[in-house]
Amino acid sequence: MNSTFFIRSGVAALVATLSISTHVVAAEAVGSPAPSSVDRASVEQIIAQWPERPRLGATMMLTKYGVPQEVSPMNLVWHNQGVFKRIMVTRQEIPHDFPKPHMDFMEHTIAYRVPADKSDEIIEYDGSVTINRTAGEMSARCDLEGHNILTLNLAHDIVVGKKDAKEARKAFGEIVVEDVLGKNPDYVTGLRFKLDQNVMDADKPVIPGSPKRPGTADDAKSSKSGMGDAEVLGFLVAVNENEILAAAEAKNKKVSAPIMAYAKMLHEDHGKNLVETLKIGKKIDVVPLEAPAVDALRVKGAGELAVLLPLDGEKFAAAYIAAMIKGHTEVLKLIDTKLLASTTNDELKSHVTASRAHIAHHLKAAQDIQSGMKR
Repeated sequence: MNSTFFIRSGVAALVATLSISTHVVAAEAVGSPAPSSVDRASVEQIIAQWPERPRLGATMMLTKYGVPQEVSPMNLVWHNQGVFKRIMVTRQEIPHDFPKPHMDFMEHTIAYRVPADKSDEIIEYDGSVTINRTAGEMSARCDLEGHNILTLNLAHDIVVGKKDAKEARKAFGEIVVEDVLGKNPDYVTGLRFKLDQNVMDADKPVIPGSPKRPGTADDAKSSKSGMGDAEVLGFLVAVNENEILAAAEAKNKKVSAPIMAYAKMLHEDHGKNLVETLKIGKKIDVVPLEAPAVDALRVKGAGELAVLLPLDGEKFAAAYIAAMIKGHTEVLKLIDTKLLASTTNDELKSHVTASRAHIAHHLKAAQDIQSGMKR
């Protein structure tokens, strides 16, 4: 295959209406609207079909931030507005009874690292909070921007140990009442803490022998001149994974028995080879490296597979086999001109050689299938 194929009480009843004027503008969150290819008239035409409450929320955000960058019949999305990484208003209303019965349809997202040991307590405090630790995001969903700001401020209080979940829930209700009474509490007008943009958490691999990204300590085991064993392992991992992905997709298509069998063979062979590659790395104490060239292999493969997937039947079959021939040829060249020459460990060199034999066998099988298709 192409080397690239290896590849979310009376006073309380007044909240929703009386606090709107307070929450239309949160001074700290104001930002210049980003350019959009959609004009406001088109957006207004879409939200005219929405239920009244989400339509009001969308209009409030339109008035404050301008035309959103993403527009669909279901959602409006603004990016990088003031302190917010993302703002979304959706036509779907989700019933939410904290701190009083209302509908959730407006979400504000900030760049924020939530420690793993605080996640449960934050969700206990407010079930409408969404935490994405990998992306370094925390989102609050309610019916007003000020309420989302309040949610995020109290979540931060939990993270820093200022409040527990029970105290934060109590404070939320008290602050909302203060806002209704016109006291303009700072918890609803802007974030009370500074944001740190370095909040993404890629986590750690749990599969033994998994690759590492450049810049890690294991990167140092890569050769200073040339590719080195770590990058050779990285290429083998990428080749296998791209093959597995393409074969799995081919097996979901309506194709002939020979092509189905071929895809099944590739899936199984490259699955075994991937496991063996990771084992070899562990045995020789070299961690596969996700070098830029390895990542480029994955990116190219993803693009080429995306072109194949809309096809079906005979058109898919012909394009898939052609891609296998082209790709396997490219992988053999990669092995012959780079991987074998860059390998310094005898066990790894033996594994690369054995992998080459599998690739050559797969190429011959694809060529035979293509010949039969042309008859």
